[in-house]
Amino acid sequence: MPTIAATADVASDARIGEDSKIWHLAQIREGAEIGARCIVGRGAYIGAGVRMGDDCKVQNYALVYEPATLADGVFIGPAVVLTNDTYPRAIAPDGSIKTATDWEPVGVTIERGASIGARAVCVAPVTVGEWATVAAGAVVTKDVPPFALVAGVPARRIRWVGRAGFPLEQDADGVWVCPSTGTRYIEQGDRLREEIG
Repeated sequence: MPTIAATADVASDARIGEDSKIWHLAQIREGAEIGARCIVGRGAYIGAGVRMGDDCKVQNYALVYEPATLADGVFIGPAVVLTNDTYPRAIAPDGSIKTATDWEPVGVTIERGASIGARAVCVAPVTVGEWATVAAGAVVTKDVPPFALVAGVPARRIRWVGRAGFPLEQDADGVWVCPSTGTRYIEQGDRLREEIG
C-alpha cells in the first residue's frame, strides 16, 4: 500500500504503486502512473498522464510535466524541470489567450537508471539514455547517450559514467573501467556499452 501525506494533492484517477511514498505538498495530476517503491518529494509536481516506472526518486520541488516518461530506477534531483512546450507562448499572435488545445505537448524521456542533477532543465523533446547522468544546473537540449555524463549550458558530454554513477577511468584505447565495481565498458564512436563476458 502506498504512503500519501495528508497534504499531498493526488488526483482520484492517478495510480500509485505498492510501497510508494508521496510527501507533503506534492501534486500528482490526473491519469499519472507511478510505479512501485517510488518516492515523490515535498512540493514536487507530476503532470497529467506522466508515466513513472518502479524505484524512481523525484526530489523536492521537481517539475515533471506531461507527457514525460521515466523508466525504472530514474533519479530526478531537487528543483529539476522536464519541460513540455517547444515554442511556449501565453497568447496567440492575435493577442488572444492560448488554451490547452492551442499547442501540442512534447515530452522528455528518461531511460532506466539515469540521474538528473539538482536544478537541471531538460528541454523537450529529448531522451536521456540509460544510466546517463545530467550534472546539476545543466540545460539538456539534445539527446544524451547511455552512460554519458553531461554538464553545462547547453549540456555536453564531459565523461562516461558506469551503472554505479562514478566517472569511468580509461584502461586502454576505447576501454573504460568503473573504479567502484570494476565493470568494463567499450567505447564505440559516441556510444558506450558494457563489456560482455
